[in-house]
Order: sequence, then structure tokens, then C-alpha cells
Amino acid sequence: MSSHYETLGVSPDASPEEIKKAYRKKARQLHPDINPSAEAAEEFKRVSHAHDVLSDPDKRRIYDQTGNENGQAQGGFGGANFGGFGGFSDIFETFFNQPQQGPTSRTRQGQDARITVRISLEDAVFGAEKPITVDTAVTCEKCDGDGCAEGTAPVTCDTCRGQGYMQRQVQSILGTVVQPVACPSCNTFGTVIQSPCPECYGEGRVRERKPITIKIPAGVSSGARMRLAGYGEAGTAGGPAGDLYVDLRVNQHDTFTREDDDLHATIAISMSAAALGTEVTLETFDGPQTVSIKAGTQSGDVVTLKGLGVTHFDRADRGSLKVHVQVKTPTNLTEEQREMLQQFAQSRQEDLKISETVREKHGFFSRFKERFDR
Repeated sequence: MSSHYETLGVSPDASPEEIKKAYRKKARQLHPDINPSAEAAEEFKRVSHAHDVLSDPDKRRIYDQTGNENGQAQGGFGGANFGGFGGFSDIFETFFNQPQQGPTSRTRQGQDARITVRISLEDAVFGAEKPITVDTAVTCEKCDGDGCAEGTAPVTCDTCRGQGYMQRQVQSILGTVVQPVACPSCNTFGTVIQSPCPECYGEGRVRERKPITIKIPAGVSSGARMRLAGYGEAGTAGGPAGDLYVDLRVNQHDTFTREDDDLHATIAISMSAAALGTEVTLETFDGPQTVSIKAGTQSGDVVTLKGLGVTHFDRADRGSLKVHVQVKTPTNLTEEQREMLQQFAQSRQEDLKISETVREKHGFFSRFKERFDR
């Protein structure tokens, strides 16, 4: 098994600053968001443990003298044989399912964060870069994340002598057994920060409003969630940051609505314009567009403008803009206008008292019905 120095890639005479820099370099390379493999996760644990030992002066001195941060040879109790068991810890775990504990690392990954960001429909159509501000935890710049005041370092806990846990005797049916309990002085860390950083109070991180810019992809819809790796809360004692999850909400637009990757709009034209045909200018996300209204257009007809809709999420082309036509019937006619409209109706031999029922002749059920009507 490689030594702690080899794990961090430093020499045995490396300075505390060199050990800290080596650890941070390794931690960034082995972070789950950068290297999600199981091997990287195991290596990250070894690197964190090596840093925890070598960054503590007392633990490092013991480790340099004995090759073990606990100050004893591997196997314990002088290498005594326990009849097939690996040692006292194995016996303890076998009978009580409570393995002996060692000191835990202060370095921990930060929590994930989640925020909701509202965007315009135009941002959803084309995509956009949007500046936002998040209230989060960031690494303390004064102590560089280690939680200690300048020129100081954590010291070995006098209560548990650096073990992080203490032994408690408990009576059971098997007699007196020993259970490990968390040290009340160091809270299982094995070390105590006697001079905490005045800025972060030993936490290694502070709260801050942090501006960031998110890149919104074209084609997103309301309810979409983006994951920004490493933009969550900073970890304790220089640990890696969590992730930031951004929930997107698309605001309603005054003119356009969205269905899948098509945009829809409604324009109103006069009865005479519908009958004679006309052209209407419509302001779109791509600038003013001319909508050609054919003569004889009916209310409810749709004019399709291809390529002016929403960008497809998985490719570069876009949907269509569908313009719905609404024909306005004139109201408050003057007597002269009424007479002219009546003359027009008479010229077309339109009976104003009889309404014609329109029947679809091309549907399956219509054709099926016509067979029996003959």
C-alpha cells in the first residue's frame, strides 16, 4: 500500500503549504462531477485521509515515526493471532456490528442548491445568456478554506488523543463490552481548532451573494431543469462545491403562445379585407413579417410561416409561426351602409333569413352515411 506522501504526490519533507496545494489539486481532479468513476471515488477517500493525517503536525509526526497515524504497527496488539479474525476491530464488528471508529475528516462536499429563474418566450425560442445572483456558501478567502486563523493549524484533541472517538463500557449478556462514542470535545474530528478564522469562525466558508451567468439553450420549455456542476454551496474545510439546479419558468407573451415548437398568434381583419384579400404586417421575434391574406379567407383560417417558430431542442432548425385569422363582423352600421350591404346581398342572391348548414363530405362517417341516404 502506498504511503500518504505517495498518495498526495509529495516528498516526505514537503511543507504544510505544499501538502495543502497537492491535496487541492488531487481533489479537483477526483471530484465526482469531473471523474464519476468508482475508482476515482475510492482514490478521493484515500487522498482526503492522507491530507487529514499529514496536515496535522502531531499525526504527521507519529506517522513519520511509526508508519501509522495511530502510533502502532499494523495489526495491533503486537500482531497477536485471534484465531482467524483480523484483530480486535474485526471481533468487535462481528459480535456487535459496530466497527471501531477513527477520526473523521473536516473536509466535506458542499450541498446542492436549487433556484427558479424566469425567462421570456423569446429567450426560450433562441436561447440566451442570463446573469443571475445566488445566495450561497463560498470558500473563505481569509483562511483559504481551512478554518484556522492565519499562522495556526488544528491541534490534536486532548480528550480523545486524536482518535475522534472515546471508549465507553457497557454491560451486556456477554459481560462488559466497549463501545466507541463520539468525542464531545472534537466531534469525531480528532483535532480542535483553537484559533478559528475570524471571518468564517472555523467553518472554512462564508455566505455570499454570488453573481453568475447561465447559458439557456434554445428550445427549452417551462419546467426544464439545468444542472450546473460545482456551482452549489462550497464544502467545509476546503471541500468541493455541490451542484446548482436551475428550474426554468417561461413567462407568457402578449402576442404569441407556444404549442410544442410552433408559435401561434391571432390577427383580426375586416369582412371586406377577408373577401378581397390583403396583406398584414406582424411584428415577430424575427422582425416585421408580411402575412398574405387570400381573397375569400374565412374566420378561423390559418396562415403558416415556416421557420419562425421555436428552435428545436435537439437540432438547429425551427418550428412554424401559425397565424390564426379572425374576421370581424361590422357593427353600428349607418343607414346608408346597411342599404349598401343589403344591395350587395341581393346581387349575390343571398337569402338573409335562411342559414345553410355546412356538412363535411369527405370524412369516413359522412361517406358511410351517404351510402344509406341514397
